Order: sequence, then structure tokens, then C-alpha cells
Amino acid sequence: MYIGPIENHRGREAGTLVYPVYSRRSQGLSLGINLFPDHKQCSFDCPYCEVFPFEQDIRFSVADMEQQLLNELVRVRKQGIPVRDICFSGNGEPSCSSDFPRALEAAARIRDASAPEASLVLITNGTGLFNDHTFELLCRAASQGLKIWLKLDAGTPAWYALMARSAVSFERLILKIKEAVGRAPVTIQTMLCMVQGTPPPAAEAAAWERLVVELAGIGAAAGQGIEAIQIYGKARPAPQDPLAEALPVAYLEARAASLIRALRRFGPANQRGAIPVQVFP
Repeated sequence: MYIGPIENHRGREAGTLVYPVYSRRSQGLSLGINLFPDHKQCSFDCPYCEVFPFEQDIRFSVADMEQQLLNELVRVRKQGIPVRDICFSGNGEPSCSSDFPRALEAAARIRDASAPEASLVLITNGTGLFNDHTFELLCRAASQGLKIWLKLDAGTPAWYALMARSAVSFERLILKIKEAVGRAPVTIQTMLCMVQGTPPPAAEAAAWERLVVELAGIGAAAGQGIEAIQIYGKARPAPQDPLAEALPVAYLEARAASLIRALRRFGPANQRGAIPVQVFP
């Protein structure tokens, strides 16, 4: 079977620019694009991150990426496996790469010509939004069909410090996320896990819920809206295990149910109850 187990993303740490992976959230085969084949480059240091330490003498090339993407599309088509999406993720924060704009244009062109049924996705922690050029690029691309999966792992500075371990301040990032939600449709993605044996405190869960409802209102008022909210759990091994550990599925489902109720009570009228809240254990 072409789609292997959940560990099948290991190819990206061997210098691969395009790697197939079975994605829970895509619910099928995703072709990942890796802009950092030489070593991990990220503005976050999440304790659950599944990228293991590695170093390769390989440099990213848009031309090489295009060829690998075309090869993978031909390969999976021969095996009759549908491609759910072409996704920028890889060994770091894609939007912080200087190659990202040209790579995005190339991937969109190939998707349109060779796999129009597949979505084009960016998985991002949002820090690339601080670059004005990248911000405008993403707003334009979203209007043309790019799916932006935007990380929101915390509702308080304290939990953000544990989950992101980043020099980027929580308050500054949230302000930028609010600006982005007012300019482009996004999907909110939230990892729920234990850190150092502790689940998110009740105050953190309540603050996150209020923040998501606020973002829904900002998006709706601007005529954009949040396309979906993805709540997902830790399901893959990470180099820092057991610093982060999986939570019971029931906890994830309870958080989702509470958010759905909050959106119905407090969400904007034209969004009330309409935003899909999805759970991926």
C-alpha cells in the first residue's frame, strides 16, 4: 500500500522536498512540500513537534520541488490513490522561507494543471504574517483558493509559553491573527495535549474558547469567516517525548462540544452554529 503508517513522514528528514503522508485532518493522502530539507527551521519549539533532529547537505530548489511533485502525482495516479491536498508543512514554518512565494506559485500552477481535485494547503503558526509582503501574499492566495490552517494552541500567555516556547510574544501574535482573520478565510487548528504531565488548565480552556468566538466574530464582520476549527491530539512520536503526551479522546470531544455551544450562544448571527468543529484524535 502506498500510504504507510503514521510515521511515513520520515522521508522529509532525509532531504525529500515532496513527501506523501496519510493525514488525519485531510482524511486521506496528502503530498507535503518541505522547504527545509537541510535542517529544521521554525519560529516555534513545540514540545509535541514530530520533526526529529537531522542535518543534510541539501538545499531547497523550486525546480527540484516541481519535478518531485509531478513525479509523486504520476506515481499515486498509477496506483489509483486520490490526492486530498498538496500541503506546505515540512521541517519548519513554511511562510518564513524566502523560497515560499515562488514555491507557492509553482505548487498552485501544478495543482491547477495536474490535480485540480486536490486542495492547496498551508499549515502555519502565523509568525510569517509579521512580514508585510507575506501577509499580502497569503491574503491574495486565500482569495484564490489557498487553504490556510492557522495554529492557535493557546488562549493565555502562560499556556502559549509551554506550547510554543517562542520568542514571539503571545499578545503580538494574537493581534496579527485577528488582523489576518479580518482579511482572509482561515481554518483554526489547535493541538490539545498534556505538557509535563499536565492538561490545559480550566482557565486556559475558557480563554481559548472566548478567543475562538471572538475570531469568528471578526471574520464574519469582515465578510470572511472561519472555515473550520480543527481540534487534534498528539498521535505521532516526537523527539522530546514524554514531555508532551496525548489526552483522552473524551477530553478533546468535550472541548469541541463546549466550543460549539459557545459559538451558538455568542457567535455572530450569520455564523451561529455554522462553523464546523472537527475532532482528530
